[in-house]
Amino acid sequence: MGFMIIGVISGPSFLYLLTDNIQSNLGFITEIALGFVAFSIGLELSFSTLKQQGIGIISIIFAESFCAFFIVLIGVFLLTRDFPLSLVFASVAPASAPAGTVAVIKEYKAKGTLTNVLYAVVGFDDGLAIIIFGFAAAIARMLLAAETPGESLNLFHSIIEPVKEIGLSLFVGLALSLILINLVKKIKSSHDILILICGFVMIVNGLCVLWHLSLILTNMIVGLVIINTQKREVVHKIGEQLSNILPLFFILFFALAGAHLHIKDLPAMGWIGIVYIVCRSAGLIGGARLGGMIGNVENKVKKYTGMGILSQAGVAIGLSLIILHEFKGLGSVIKYVDGKPWTTGDQIGATIITTITATCIFFEIIGPILTKIALQKSGEIRNP
Repeated sequence: MGFMIIGVISGPSFLYLLTDNIQSNLGFITEIALGFVAFSIGLELSFSTLKQQGIGIISIIFAESFCAFFIVLIGVFLLTRDFPLSLVFASVAPASAPAGTVAVIKEYKAKGTLTNVLYAVVGFDDGLAIIIFGFAAAIARMLLAAETPGESLNLFHSIIEPVKEIGLSLFVGLALSLILINLVKKIKSSHDILILICGFVMIVNGLCVLWHLSLILTNMIVGLVIINTQKREVVHKIGEQLSNILPLFFILFFALAGAHLHIKDLPAMGWIGIVYIVCRSAGLIGGARLGGMIGNVENKVKKYTGMGILSQAGVAIGLSLIILHEFKGLGSVIKYVDGKPWTTGDQIGATIITTITATCIFFEIIGPILTKIALQKSGEIRNP
């Protein structure tokens, strides 16, 4: 939280050291940080450990994602009576930010069943979130296209794109993990392993940007394959070197996240932002509890998983930018700005990018705090 406050002070709201233009140029740092976080999550997803939770993890992931989607959909629709806008907000709600959760786990060296579940949930639910977003955004775009003269939409193409993205991410992650494993086996020096990991994560990130793949899912698969196929000493060497560099990226990630906050824009968030925060929180916490009941997991996992997965940042903002771009010019004309038509699609894009940016700051502040509380209450932080 302290790093985020420093970011807020350094950003446009106060000192103006990190201007919007500088933040845009430093955006690659956030992507690199997410790559390392996703890789570290994969290294914690041992199948033997996950098997102990059984169907519980799967039921939690599906329940919290879909509950967040439907509760936000209903809440925003009751407020605005605008179904495409409600669909768009609901489609972004399931996306999480693993960095906040993982940072707390690493800082306090948490261990236990809840910790294992949190690693799995924040790792896999972004994949499901991307699929949900693809379907919901395609339907919203179709509704707007029906109002737009001369505009048509290939619904099948819009829906198949996120499925293809997930499939290719899994394939690329698997292929690259095999290359990394062979390289690590030939290296003796720990220092060289650190250099290899840094270079490899950046290569993975570059391919994800080039081929429009899921950065989080691809890096996570690399780590997941390593922990489930290699000897303990190989995994330990990689994990030890990774832990040396993660704190630096956590500092950069949270400082830049804080700098994105424009305090003067908070009033513009209005009721729709408050409804989104309340409904998303209720959906994730209630959904995780429901999924835990269905999967018959431990009581502490059932009670506290939802509190540990509220963080939201980069992925949600990225999805919002997609909406801003793809909905531009769609729908009926609301007004004219400088002689150019401003449509319902333009209005939706502007509303969601402003609101999600502001609410992500809230979730990035409150998310890690609640994660720490959840881990304390479950007894998995040894020295709080």
